[in-house]
Amino acid sequence: MNFFRKILFPFSLLYGLITSVRNYLYQINVFKSTKFKVPTIVVGNLSVGGTGKTPQIEYLIRLLQNNYKIAVLSRGYKRKSKGFIIADENSSSEVIGDEPFQYYKKFPNIIVCVDADRTNAIQKLETLENPPDIVLLDDAFQHRKVQGGFNILLTSFSDLYVDDVLLPTGNLRESKSGAKRAQVIIVTKCPSTISEAEQLEIINRLKPSLNQQVFFTAIEYDNELKGSSTLNLLELVNKKIILITGIANPAPLTDYLKSLNIKFKHLKYPDHYNFKKHEVEKINALTLDNNNCVITTEKDYVRIFVGLQNLRYISIQTKFVAKSTSFDKLINKYVE
Repeated sequence: MNFFRKILFPFSLLYGLITSVRNYLYQINVFKSTKFKVPTIVVGNLSVGGTGKTPQIEYLIRLLQNNYKIAVLSRGYKRKSKGFIIADENSSSEVIGDEPFQYYKKFPNIIVCVDADRTNAIQKLETLENPPDIVLLDDAFQHRKVQGGFNILLTSFSDLYVDDVLLPTGNLRESKSGAKRAQVIIVTKCPSTISEAEQLEIINRLKPSLNQQVFFTAIEYDNELKGSSTLNLLELVNKKIILITGIANPAPLTDYLKSLNIKFKHLKYPDHYNFKKHEVEKINALTLDNNNCVITTEKDYVRIFVGLQNLRYISIQTKFVAKSTSFDKLINKYVE
């Protein structure tokens, strides 16, 4: 934590007071929270930054899509549009946001929609001729206007919410006590070799309620790069690699590439970065240089680089370290 953020601590106290009062007013029903008949599963976190919400939503889609009609609802962060939009063949990352566009491209049989007002969005989904059986709400843990039927809280292995403080000194969006609203807490981005003793230690630090269950997941990388053409990841060894990222936390990806002895030059941009025309042209020039092998993340690829000629992306999935069957049963039991 740098010095500048430390001196902002009084503002963290004020921010904490405001969010606590807001949550209390929802708790005593002064502020209205709408509960819907359609099952609603909320995936979110207490902190800003990447905790793995997108791969977790994709896990739920894969789990449920064969038996239910699914809608994924997102705010559509940094999209250049407003209001309620259902993704279609005319959609782009600029219109609906990068994560929703990624869902739309990967899962053609689901409904993908965006709206800052999630209550309004679900109401509109319910009026469709063929309404969804389930609504997955991406990054809506703090959106208290919707009373989620099942709440999944994510926290990163290397940055647990219990070790953090409120904005702007830390990265928490609300008090740690907000975790009590979740039925499930998932510790994401764990080492695949995490031991039972390490898991137990983290559970003791999180101090879950009796009605909460804690699970652990790791990132699983696809060894086949996709995009302009396919290429096995191991073929990158001893090649000139340029990695481009515009995600909150690229460290797990860079660590993974290093573990494979892949050397690369990293062009790192902020999360959801709005690339300027000259930057895209510069990156395109890099992809056209036969001496370069340029790779990026799936989210970056669908957001801005999908039109580039020689660019490939690495996709990821979330993998439960243990007890995946127990998690799946919890979700299916709620939906049923």
